[in-house]
Amino acid sequence: MTGIVVLGSTNMDLVAYVPRAPALGETVTGRSFRTVPGGKGANQAVAAARAGGGVSMIGAVGTDDFGARLRSALDHASVDTDLLRTVEGASGTAHIVVDDRGGNAIVVVPGANGTVTALTHGDEALIGTADTLLLQLELPLSVVVEGAVTARRLGVRTVLTPAPARPLPAELLAATDLLVPNEHEAAALTGRADPREAALALLRDVPEVIVTLGAAGGLHAVRGAEPVLVPAPRVRAVDTTGAGDTLVGALAVALGEGRPLPEALAWAQTAAALSVRREGASTSMPFRTEIEAAFGPLGNRETDRV
Repeated sequence: MTGIVVLGSTNMDLVAYVPRAPALGETVTGRSFRTVPGGKGANQAVAAARAGGGVSMIGAVGTDDFGARLRSALDHASVDTDLLRTVEGASGTAHIVVDDRGGNAIVVVPGANGTVTALTHGDEALIGTADTLLLQLELPLSVVVEGAVTARRLGVRTVLTPAPARPLPAELLAATDLLVPNEHEAAALTGRADPREAALALLRDVPEVIVTLGAAGGLHAVRGAEPVLVPAPRVRAVDTTGAGDTLVGALAVALGEGRPLPEALAWAQTAAALSVRREGASTSMPFRTEIEAAFGPLGNRETDRV
């Protein structure tokens, strides 16, 4: 199995489903409410494990009931949690509103995630056993940078999801092999609304970029070549929460198995397309058998230069 380590957040998602999201100062009536284990790090870990990867998680949960549920959910997904810390206090939470078109708005409260400020010797040793380290920005930036630098030193591929978007230090960019922002994050990082222009701008700092474009697919850019658009399968979205994390987790598995990136991206987009057809984040993520069964009828292996 592919060896993947995720250094990232674990949150309990508190999800309200509404006909439309409220405007500032407005109250709307929801149609249902769910609590679902999530967090960008845990979501990517579950997605990769369900896609067939061997996955370990570095992060933290609290001593509250949410912490126990978050650890149990990762264990149930066959994610190794030996180095998932338990710290006194509240676990992280994400307060999510999902409208009837599948769109979402999210407020994250870090909780225990905020205590993960540096790697332990055990964390470093675990990263050294992997072929890929997945990073996001829901942990303190200090440990994200340390994780990337450690992975680079140990010859481990680093894949960074720059979410929530913020200015990225040069040290982090220099240690990133593949940057995977969505179009809004790419615009925030570069000041360029056009995804192609944003991708080309990002290549000044990292060697390879995928700008995810939702239903339109993913724009793959690498230094020395024209960006390539890999179309996404067309499906009706019920809930897009966690779709990007599903893509990154599945992508890490495909790359670890040696698939060329355009094929790996198409395979990962099939996984993401399956996830948006169901409610929830980690609970909607497909298993490998589902991805493989759908990759023929759903996956589009053709690419377009843009």
